[in-house]
Amino acid sequence: MLNYFEFLVALKFLRSKRKESFISVISMFSLLGIALGVATLIVVMSVMNGYHKEFLRNILGIQGHVSIVPKSKEFQHYNQFTNELEKIQNIEFAAPTIIEQGMFVVRDKAHGGMVRGIDPDRLFLKPMISEKLDMNILVQLLDNGNIIVGSALAEQLGVTKGDEIKIIIPSGSTTLLGTIPRSKTFKVIGTFDVGLYQYNSTTVFVNLHDAQRLFKYNESVSEIEVMVSDPERNLDQVKADIAKFSGGQVYMVDWKMAQAKWLSALAVERAVMFFILMLIILVAVFNIISSLIMLVKDKSKAIAILRTMGAYKSSIIRIFMIAGTAIGLIGSTSGVLLGVLVAKNLDNIKALVENLSGVTLFDPVVYFLTQLPSDLYMSDVVLIFGLSFTLSVIATIYPAYRASKLLPTEVLRYE
Repeated sequence: MLNYFEFLVALKFLRSKRKESFISVISMFSLLGIALGVATLIVVMSVMNGYHKEFLRNILGIQGHVSIVPKSKEFQHYNQFTNELEKIQNIEFAAPTIIEQGMFVVRDKAHGGMVRGIDPDRLFLKPMISEKLDMNILVQLLDNGNIIVGSALAEQLGVTKGDEIKIIIPSGSTTLLGTIPRSKTFKVIGTFDVGLYQYNSTTVFVNLHDAQRLFKYNESVSEIEVMVSDPERNLDQVKADIAKFSGGQVYMVDWKMAQAKWLSALAVERAVMFFILMLIILVAVFNIISSLIMLVKDKSKAIAILRTMGAYKSSIIRIFMIAGTAIGLIGSTSGVLLGVLVAKNLDNIKALVENLSGVTLFDPVVYFLTQLPSDLYMSDVVLIFGLSFTLSVIATIYPAYRASKLLPTEVLRYE
């Protein structure tokens, strides 16, 4: 049982007199090391969580949860197939789509990318589009010859609303002069920013009928995108229902398959970052061990006197465990408070540092997202605090045990 006497002695041991200031400095650095390690780990984990969440949200907000591709070259009778698909449980909607590569040319500038042909009413049902685009723009997309361009692509080509873009496609038309590339000029009616640079810099949306004529699809499409009510839990069941309904005449690619490399990379990076940053805390914990060992050596006379006055070995162990645990507790708590504060205000801190230094800390070209995400999970905070505090307690065991083994007769022999 812990008692007030042991707490009082532990607190007195942690206070430094002038000659013991070196030990106090080591203890302070141990405390600061734990605090900074915990804070850094919380901030990094919140960024990793936010990046994972935003990345998936943006991807799933613009492309289908399941892409259905026919085993034949094109989807014939796609309207009937789409209507039947939407009757399947947990499917929110299905969108006939044409996705092909094209070259976007404006005056002396050219850029490759993806042309996505889709009905405007289906495009509006996509979460990221409905949040970012005005309904009036989608209404204008009903008219042939109009186009919506990704914001980063529009900036690269130097186009704004009302400008024209020529789309040149790889397949050509055969004439008397040979094969010439097919092309069509579109009018820009708006731009979109879904928060994902990968799409903002490469994607344009056109009317499905325009895409059919441009790519010679006639009355067919290249695929049908399916949006699922809960893509995490209902995906497998929906795929099984689609396979049963289609009679095995289609291929299916879900979002997990399409983004498998990214999901795997994020999971590995999260685990590695957690392990590396835990080493910071571990180094601070070793400092607790060294500072307590030095404290035991410095307080050997006081320990001997306590033993001669009747203190048990268990009391000596608890005194030094309390001293070390106090360092770990204060350090871990301070780290949690600092980490939560920084994680909650990370975007403001990033903007401040960028303004002061003139350096871009979060380049969307590299990280794909246009904003620095942060999503703080309480489970992560509890886990990090628990690990830090547990390691701090474990670190006190050896120095406390060593203190209890001091023999009063040996220490006070020459006093």
